[in-house]
Amino acid sequence: MYLVALAWLYVVLMMAVAEAMAPNGTLLGAVFTLLLYGVLPLSIVLYLLGTPARRRARKRAEDTASSAQPDGGSLPPRDPVPPEREEP
Repeated sequence: MYLVALAWLYVVLMMAVAEAMAPNGTLLGAVFTLLLYGVLPLSIVLYLLGTPARRRARKRAEDTASSAQPDGGSLPPRDPVPPEREEP
């Protein structure tokens, strides 16, 4: 997946260089070519393709958090409210 992304960035970089070196091309046009053909679409595609991995990581984190003890320590959980002390 990353190999295709790197190849696409290389192609877009070469397009931007060609835009900048063209007789009627500008650096501003090269920057917009790089951003609008390369960075923006690639960031959207990589975000969408990374969704399953983020979902698995979130589920794994929830599973490990739910399997831990409630207080997170090695001692057994105590009663949160101490019993009422009676006077003799």
